[in-house]
Amino acid sequence: MSDTIRAADALARRLYAAGCRTAFGMPGGEVLTVIDALEAAGIGFVLAKHENAAGFMAEGVHHRDHAPAILVGTIGPGTLNGVNTVANALQDQVPLIVISGCMDADEAQRYTHQVVDQGAVFAPITKASFTLSAGAAHTIADKAVAIATEGRMGPVHIDVPISVAEAPVSTKAPAPRRPATPTAPTGPDLETAREWLAQAQRPVMIVGVDALNQHAAPAVQAFAEAHNIPVITTYKAKGILPEDHPLSLGGAGLSPLADTHLVPFVQSADLILCVGYDPIEMRPGWRDVWQPVDQNVIDITAAPNHHYMHQSTLNFVTDCAATLTALSTGLDRQDTWAAGEIYQLKSALADAFPKNDAWGPAAVIDTCRKVLPRDTIASADSGAHRILLSQMWECYAPRELMQSSALCTMGCAVPLAIGAKLATPDRPVVSFSGDAGFLMVVGELATAIELNVTPIFVVFVDASLALIEKKQRERQMSNHGVDFAQHNFAAMGLAFGGAGVTVQDRAGLEAALKDALVADTFTVIAAVIDRGAYDGRI
Repeated sequence: MSDTIRAADALARRLYAAGCRTAFGMPGGEVLTVIDALEAAGIGFVLAKHENAAGFMAEGVHHRDHAPAILVGTIGPGTLNGVNTVANALQDQVPLIVISGCMDADEAQRYTHQVVDQGAVFAPITKASFTLSAGAAHTIADKAVAIATEGRMGPVHIDVPISVAEAPVSTKAPAPRRPATPTAPTGPDLETAREWLAQAQRPVMIVGVDALNQHAAPAVQAFAEAHNIPVITTYKAKGILPEDHPLSLGGAGLSPLADTHLVPFVQSADLILCVGYDPIEMRPGWRDVWQPVDQNVIDITAAPNHHYMHQSTLNFVTDCAATLTALSTGLDRQDTWAAGEIYQLKSALADAFPKNDAWGPAAVIDTCRKVLPRDTIASADSGAHRILLSQMWECYAPRELMQSSALCTMGCAVPLAIGAKLATPDRPVVSFSGDAGFLMVVGELATAIELNVTPIFVVFVDASLALIEKKQRERQMSNHGVDFAQHNFAAMGLAFGGAGVTVQDRAGLEAALKDALVADTFTVIAAVIDRGAYDGRI
């Protein structure tokens, strides 16, 4: 047996050891060795139709298996097509390993065709960027995994020169770096925080993506129940406390309508616990919602607060679960919110987003939630429908509503759903797209049929960029650049080998959903709604 392997094999084997089983992208001559190495290591390569969609498919898999996601792009235009999804991974804290082919350094000095400085492109939108070298192949592979997955997760880029991919390296890899042990605070600040918690009459928790990535859901629920503390989540962290739980106040982030109820509640609190909360997901209306001079505010995060969206009285850069345990141990339950304010707020939110419309976007969401099983995994594209969906769609476990929460990029829902369904074929998966976002990625229906996966693709059809058109009208501007033709989306589903149906009422949608749940192919459901249907609803 040979005592050497290719440098590309060293990279692929480390990714396999990290739990990776699938990579996505489009091949080119510069990455053929990389793809061969991935397959040899047991990581299947999936051909997508665009690198940006490939990155979101990889993220969809990550949300199910929690391993780093893998995006592969060839030199130049292939790799640069993935820039959007890489920037999204940085802002949404997704551990995405971006592997790009590149020319050998010597060759690039004389042969400039398709050659760009890919490291420079990715430097500002990744946690780190490397160029693979034979002598350090094992080390770079381990660094990439560690940097992507530790602290605040995010993307790491690796340029792989053609000759380096083939270069022989030792089969003996150094031992992988051991992850840091989760830490909790100690000392006077911890004692102060415990005293605040013991005395709080109106505490509230705001939980975000750090807690999601640290798998802190059990700790969040135990803490909330132990101290009778209501929980607001960001959209990314929806479901970290089941949203039918009496202490769940649902998600917040982009809805001015929801904010009219949530913000005054938060401002009335005497203790605010920000648990893994990153306000990058929130609209500007959440800037300085609380004042640490007037309220006790505790921030528990994976990284220091350099965003200045808000400030806190105490800042703990520690593990969420370990810190909640340290805060809680030995303290008695308090009779918090004694005037029934939690129930009153839940009722007000339910009234603000009624489910009894005969038809329209709210009726589409309500019908889908009623018909689809409790364990359905959903994805949402950016647009007006995402704001409404994130308020109305109940999640009962973490990562059951996938979306681009920080970058808010369009075209993510379809590939996220394809990735999630590939990783968990026994779970129902549904994506919600506006018609414009769906058109951006409709070619990935070909990927769905090739993978033999069966997501349900729900498209809100109003022939408009509804959210932007709404803002245009609200600013009393003329209608420009927001309307387009109403296309036959159901026919697109049929054209790619799936099922397709157009619906215009609840009964038709219910029937289509029931058929889609037992179909042996994907289904596109085009839900036709009126223009302006989101007015007063988000």
